[in-house]
Amino acid sequence: MQPKHPKDSFIVMSELVLPNDTNLLGNLMGGRLMHWMDIAAAIASQKHCNCPVVTASVDNLSFSNPIKLGNLLTIEATATRAFNTSMEIYLRVWGEDLSAEYKYLSNEAYFTFVALDPNGKPRKVPELIPETPEQQERFEGALRRRQVRLILGGKMQPEDASELRSLFIK
Repeated sequence: MQPKHPKDSFIVMSELVLPNDTNLLGNLMGGRLMHWMDIAAAIASQKHCNCPVVTASVDNLSFSNPIKLGNLLTIEATATRAFNTSMEIYLRVWGEDLSAEYKYLSNEAYFTFVALDPNGKPRKVPELIPETPEQQERFEGALRRRQVRLILGGKMQPEDASELRSLFIK
């Protein structure tokens, strides 16, 4: 299995925010955004592993700036790290008022996907090799984020989180 780079999984997905996508305030509904983010992250995951994937977790999805009715939404997604059978995907969401020529960051999040074999069982994924300092920083942080996910999910004891110990224990 050949290693891959973050650029191999990078995707850009755009949607126009229509009335059916908004709440009573004219802002994009959070659930609709999460739906589109899940699709974008799944595509980036599949580009990394070249097989079907399922969503395993969503980390820290925060809504910084609303995306208004009529604005363009653009999602950028790329793999940050591959583990044994899972991949972490970083997403950045932009809103853009095309008539005002104003683009703004709306959201950032990390999603985790698991690759599946033809029988629906987890399968090994290619190694990911970061190339830029920003990619290297996300790559290194991915192990800490993974350990937090595992602890919160009850799959790891805090004392076993080697990457987190140094942050909390001197």
